[in-house]
Amino acid sequence: MNIWIVYDIESSVPGNRRRRKIIKEIEQFGLYRVQKSVFFGNIERNRFDELVLFSEELIDPEKDSVYLFPMCNEDFDSVKIIGQGFDKDMVSGKKDSLIF
Repeated sequence: MNIWIVYDIESSVPGNRRRRKIIKEIEQFGLYRVQKSVFFGNIERNRFDELVLFSEELIDPEKDSVYLFPMCNEDFDSVKIIGQGFDKDMVSGKKDSLIF
């Protein structure tokens, strides 16, 4: 399943720690950073549930927010990117990444 993750974590020393933890976890799930606080990628449904639980346990709900948006392939294929964008095929898993 395709998933967008958007977060807003408080700017403080504890908030910065939470932000680093959530970024690290999201990247370990294989998601790609498409903007400073926005990630996108393709994961299994059970991994989505893991991310939800991790986010719930990590954030301070009085100060932070994490949005997880599943998106079907058909809707993702209709996404329009205006301005600086990202490689839609690579982040959706349609194209393999090359590492040199």
